[in-house]
This record gives sequence, structure tokens and C-alpha cells, in this order.
Amino acid sequence: MNSQYALIAGQWPELHEEALKVEQFALSDPRTACFYARRTIELLVEWVYDNDSQLERPYGAQTLADLMYARVFCDLAGEQTRRFRLLKDLGNKAVHRSDPIRVGDAVTAARELFQVLRWFALSYGRDPQRVRGCSFNADLLPSRDASTAQQAQSREQLEVLAQQLEERDTQLRDQRLATLASQAELDRLRQEITTLRRANEAAARPEPDLSEFDTRRSYIDFYIEEAGWVHGQSCTHEHEVQGMPNATGTGFVDYVLWGDDGKPLALVEAKRTSRDSMEGQRQAELYANCLEQRYGQRPIIFLSNGYRHRLWDDLRYPPREVQGFYKKDELETLIRRREIRQPLAQATLSNTIAGRYYQQRAIRAICESLEQGRLKALLVQATGTGKTRTAISLTDVLTRCNWVKRVLFLADRTSLVLQAERAFRRFLPDCSPVNLVTNKGGEGRVFLSTYPTMMNLIDAEDANGVKRFGVGHFDLVIIDEAHRSVYQKYGAIFAYFDSLLSGLTATPREEIDRNTYELFDRAIGLPTDEYGLDQAIADRFLVPFRPISVSLRFPREGINYADLSDEEKAQWDLLDWEENVLGTGRVDSGAINNWLFNDDTVDKGLEVLMTQGCQEASGDRLGKSVIFARNHKHAEFIRERFDHNYPHLAGKAARVIDNQVKYAQSLIDEFADSGSDLRRAC
Repeated sequence: MNSQYALIAGQWPELHEEALKVEQFALSDPRTACFYARRTIELLVEWVYDNDSQLERPYGAQTLADLMYARVFCDLAGEQTRRFRLLKDLGNKAVHRSDPIRVGDAVTAARELFQVLRWFALSYGRDPQRVRGCSFNADLLPSRDASTAQQAQSREQLEVLAQQLEERDTQLRDQRLATLASQAELDRLRQEITTLRRANEAAARPEPDLSEFDTRRSYIDFYIEEAGWVHGQSCTHEHEVQGMPNATGTGFVDYVLWGDDGKPLALVEAKRTSRDSMEGQRQAELYANCLEQRYGQRPIIFLSNGYRHRLWDDLRYPPREVQGFYKKDELETLIRRREIRQPLAQATLSNTIAGRYYQQRAIRAICESLEQGRLKALLVQATGTGKTRTAISLTDVLTRCNWVKRVLFLADRTSLVLQAERAFRRFLPDCSPVNLVTNKGGEGRVFLSTYPTMMNLIDAEDANGVKRFGVGHFDLVIIDEAHRSVYQKYGAIFAYFDSLLSGLTATPREEIDRNTYELFDRAIGLPTDEYGLDQAIADRFLVPFRPISVSLRFPREGINYADLSDEEKAQWDLLDWEENVLGTGRVDSGAINNWLFNDDTVDKGLEVLMTQGCQEASGDRLGKSVIFARNHKHAEFIRERFDHNYPHLAGKAARVIDNQVKYAQSLIDEFADSGSDLRRAC
């Protein structure tokens, strides 16, 4: 078979082998074709991260979504990101949903995979000129009769196959990396690939355009079904309306999404892929006028060109970009909220939840911003001034005034999620908080999660194959400790959910980076509200810290073999040094406590802590203390030296608490207990 994917065959034969199966099965076994389309882009994305020096694999990334939605990859792929997303979603549907996969879906997957592979070859190929001008022709897909006689694979079979292939891919990748001579060789090869890609970037040309009909059939239909709408029932095509300002007064709405009461919840105006979806704004507005006049309810407006979707609730907000279409219950909530939403300016704030003046000032500032039509807010509050309680009070007032129904609270560590969950249960017990880290299937009004957990749950589906969390599921998303790394690693979460967005950070205003301000639509240097450390100290809500400078030679100057005593040289000679250290006889200060630990250095630091550290009010023992280690091994070393120097404390006074320790949360709870023996955490 002459493959349309031959443009990658010579340079990437393994990738070509997987892509061939998409062509092979597109017409005879659509489910398997969609499975291999997803698998092909997964291998492609892994290749890009392994070979392009500009891309650093996100910390903790474990899934295709983690890699695809990372800011560095989105910046590289540009508009191709939307194709990656569609292929991922079609593949997930093939593996996780039992309802039939249409031939049209497989043909769409084959076409979109071609465009991705064309972009890949133009970017990283050694001969991009040969690829330029190539186009996809669905008529060249092998017919059902000419295809393999192999029986179509079931969803269950593909699920098993996916697990087997994942294990094999991991082994092969490890073997390939192990064959490289050194890290320096790997870095050199990656830099060559990056240089090649940069040289090729100018060769890329716009992809062929899709008609409006193909746009609707290939993209919009899929994402409408993904949100749970059933064509011919809750969703109708080419719905006729009367009252249009044309010769006949008749118009045909591309899609109307209906409520159970027979009234229109939303309309979708479709444009071809090459056109801006906003070109249909006026036409959609006129359609909405006709539907409102006929049914007594004004629908929400969606504008889409298949790749980009905009939502327009023209009674309240200007059009805004969204990642997909709302579910029925989410649209019903938007429609109902038009009547039940109450003004925020006169709302009473709870003094019990957050009664301090700056907390209430911050909540008022957010409320004022919301009533002015702004959807995002950024709060700067010093550590220890009650950011979580401010967030809970904000949730309370927005819920009571019917601005929000469901809230998502995001934090970067499991322990912080648990602490926030307990705080919500204490101060807002009726909110039914759900910790998604430990209860992924829970239901409630306030959901709490780490960023990686929510990244995985974005793709989760219910028993009927409908996304569990639609783009409109949450009315308010709260980001704990909003900063640049969160934006770069997990920006896909904030792009996916169409909601009010509130960020909390202790980072001083002048140190917040440009990306964070842009994420929250704020002018640089102007958060929604600010309460800094100096003011908190002046208000006596916090006490100033008192630094103690301790001169420790090794951490400050590093270690030179020639300067060591004979006994220390003997210890040095027993260690397994890296080649560069053996050549210079020196360990720089930055490496101290990273992988080289020194007994005397740690002992002196612990002595300062035990003799000069803050005492409890009673004065009979040291107050709670946190020791920041360089890594887990360093923390374990500090704990060993502590137990060695203070054996009378029976190993209970200092403990390592990090993500490598089992039952770490129980240690955190014990450390938080003022009466416990645990006084120091590493």
C-alpha cells in the first residue's frame, strides 16, 4: 500500500509503522484506527521531548495530556495543539467508550494525523522541501474490501493492548537512552535537533482549508457529542427560524441545544476552519433574537470554526474563548442564574470565616471587580495572614448571592489540599467538600485537588462516555500559591474550565512575574488587592523574623582536597567521586548538601538551632522548627545527625516529612499539635 504518511517513513520508521495502521483500519475498523492515531501522536510527543533541547519535560508528567498541555509544548506546536487534542480525545473515546466509533471519526483522525505529521516533518525533517505542498486525500484510504480481513478489535482488547504497548515503549526508550555514550553526547544531539527545527520553521505553510460542512462534521459534531448532546434529540441541525432581516425572513441555525422544557439553551454558529469564528457574531445574534421571540428564552451563543470556540452570553459578558461546549445542566445553570443572581455590593460578609479588615477588603475588591464584568482576580497576602480563610469567605458570599454553584480549589501538594479541605469543613460545613486526591468519584459543591490529579481528571468520562467535568462544570476556580511554575506546567487546567478565576499568592507584588499578571488579566504590578508582610507586622498579625548568621566554611567556600587534614583526605579517598571532581580536587559550594554531606557542618547548624532557636512561651523547650533540606537524602542525613547528637529525645523530636515518607500527613498533623513531642520537621 502506498502510504500518504510516507513523508516520515525514511527518518522515523517506527513512527511510520504505527501511523500506517490508521490508514489501514480507517474504513474497516474505526475504533482501532482512532486508537493508533492517539498512539502515534503519543510517540511523536515523546520524541520531541527526548530530542529537542528547548523542551524540558514537566516535573511529574506522566500522561500524554501532561506533556501536550505543558506551556513549552503548546508554544512550540501553536495551532497544531488543537489537532493533538482532537486525536487524543478520539483515541480515548476508542478505548474507554463502548458506543460505536463512526467511520467519519476515523477519517477525521487520519486527516488530522496527516497534518500533524506534515508539521512534524516540516519542523524536524532533513528535507522539508519534499514535504511542502503535500496534502491528504481521503479517497486514497484503502477500501473495506481491500483492507485486512482481521476482525475488528473491541474496546476491551484495545485497553489491554494500550497497557502492553506502554510497558514496551518505556523499556525501548530506556534502552535507547542507555546506548548513548554520555550525557554530553545526548545534549549535543538534542541541540542539533533544535538547530534543525529552527532552520526549518520558515518552511511551514498554512494547511489546506476545510469547508464549513466538513468543519461541522469533523470537529463540532464530535465535541458536541462529547458534552453529552444527542443529535436529533437534545441537539438539532439547520433549525429553521423566522424573523431574519433578509428577503424571506427565514434563517437556519447550524445547531440548537435544547433544554428538557423544549426551550433553547444555546445555539452554535459554525464557520470553516480558516475563518475567525467571530465572523459569525452578528448572524448568531440575529438567530438568538429569533429564538428568544419564538420561545421566550434567550439562548447562550457559541461561535466555532472547529478549532476555536467562543461563548457569548450577550446579556452579561463579551465573547470569550472556551475549550468546548457546555453540558445541558451547565447551560441550564447559566440561564437560571440570569434571574436569581443577586448584587454583591450589599452582601454581608461572614466575620466568623474571615473577619480581619484586610480579608474583607480583599473580598469586597473581588466582588466589585466581578460586578464590573471582570472574571479574574489576583490576591497578594503574606504567608500566615489567612489566604485560605479569605478564599472560603469568598466562596460563601458568591454562593449565597447565586454567582457560583460549584467551586474548585487547587493546590500543589496533597498536604495543602487536605488542610484546605479541613478548613472548608470547619468554616463552611454545608459546602460538601470533596478531596479529589482521595475520592476521585465524589460529588459535592466544593472540590479540592492537586494540579496533577485534576490534569488527569479532565479526560475522565462517566459510564455513558460523557466528560465528567465539562468546561462549564466549575463556576469558580481558586488557585493556591499562584505563580509562574503553576502557569507553565498546568495552564491547560485554567484554559479548560470556563469559570471565575481567583489566584492567591504570598509572593510580593513587585516579584510576581509578567505571566502571572497576564493569566489574571491584571496590569503588571496591580493585583486586585494586596496585604504585604510589612503591613501585617505593623498590624501585629505577624511578628518579624530575626536572622542569625552562622559562618560555615564548607557551604560558603566549597572543599579543596589540598586544604584537608590527613584524616579528612583519607575519608575523601574512600568516596566514589565523579570524574570532574577527581580532576580538580574540588567540590563547589553549590554541591554541598546536594549530594555531599558533612557531619561537622550539619552538627554545627543543629547546635545553633538548639541553643539559639525560638523558645515556647514557657521557656522550657524549643518551639516548633522547620529545617529546609536540599533533597530527601539530605533530610535523612540531618535526621540521623540529630538523633546521634540528641539520643535522649528517643528519635521522636525530629522527623523527615516529604512525599517519599509513608503516612506523611499523620506526621504533619502531629507536628501541628502544639502538645506533641515532634518539634522539628525536615
